[in-house]
Amino acid sequence: MMLKTITMHWTGNSLILVDQRKLPHVVENVVCETYQQVAQAIKDMVVRGAPAIGAAAAFGYVLGAKQFSHLKGEDLLKAMQQVHDTIARTRPTAVNLFWALRRMHEKFLTNHDGDFVNVLEQEAMKIAQEDIETNRAIGRHGQALLRDGDTVLTHCNAGALATVDYGTALGVIRAAIENGKRLKVYVDETRPYLQGARLTAWELVQLGVETILICDNMAGWVMKQGKVNAVIVGADRIAANGDVANKIGTYTLAVLANRHGVPFYVAAPTSTIDPNVKDGSQIPIEERAHTEVTHVGNVRIAAEGVKVYNPAFDVTEHELVTAIITERGVVRPPYDVNLRKIMGVEV
Repeated sequence: MMLKTITMHWTGNSLILVDQRKLPHVVENVVCETYQQVAQAIKDMVVRGAPAIGAAAAFGYVLGAKQFSHLKGEDLLKAMQQVHDTIARTRPTAVNLFWALRRMHEKFLTNHDGDFVNVLEQEAMKIAQEDIETNRAIGRHGQALLRDGDTVLTHCNAGALATVDYGTALGVIRAAIENGKRLKVYVDETRPYLQGARLTAWELVQLGVETILICDNMAGWVMKQGKVNAVIVGADRIAANGDVANKIGTYTLAVLANRHGVPFYVAAPTSTIDPNVKDGSQIPIEERAHTEVTHVGNVRIAAEGVKVYNPAFDVTEHELVTAIITERGVVRPPYDVNLRKIMGVEV
């Protein structure tokens, strides 16, 4: 079984990931032949974006199964639990990681007495293909919210690079353009890791979209000037009440959008909704290396000895979210009721 997209390539024996740390200057791949290498790639942000992390984790689990396929009984169960736990420790906020690992581990536990490697590979492929179909469905539902001639502001990267293919927030933009709508996009640079400047701008330029890169602290002024018709972002975890964890700076955009009467949309698959988390205060927030703030690449830009706070995500309260765009439709408030409905959970 083979899979090949801009983000990842599954060969059957290895997971090849485009190294997103090197974009847009160099398109270079990282080859992962063990589950440990996949875990390291997730931790080091070779691959990032909640849906892409989930799919990578699934293929990493398959590589673990291949490594330990010679084991039997209790030894095999312990080894695969180790695979699960190693990958699960990589990134704490993106719920798709745990969703995919739970799905893979449950599949293993019900098939470990048979040809479990083949079963797991089929399941990982299914997760990847579902993600592509899901993103296209998100795009179809979301594009209806945009008008011909609109200007959209987006943050971080929620495009093909953050998923298996097509994208969530950028998927909405892509679908609108495919439906003949002319759009312009403002892209926040997204400090400190510059996913907007390095990744989103690169993707949009490749698609031929009119793209305007701005510093993060320019967004409010751009809105005040009436240049933005909608803000669309992705998500790494959505609480049961509609609170949204996404890349740091998202909360600021939501407050600014609310102040200036600009719709604030979140585009994410239902797998990003965590019904076990009551509200945003329960979402774990990853803090990353201080050098991401003190340095740009390998160049130090901050004074030696300065203290740093570097949360990778923030939480936007549901009151600031106009709608959540999923593959099953557009969800509007009250989110505590309507998110459960769209997921098929009794209210």
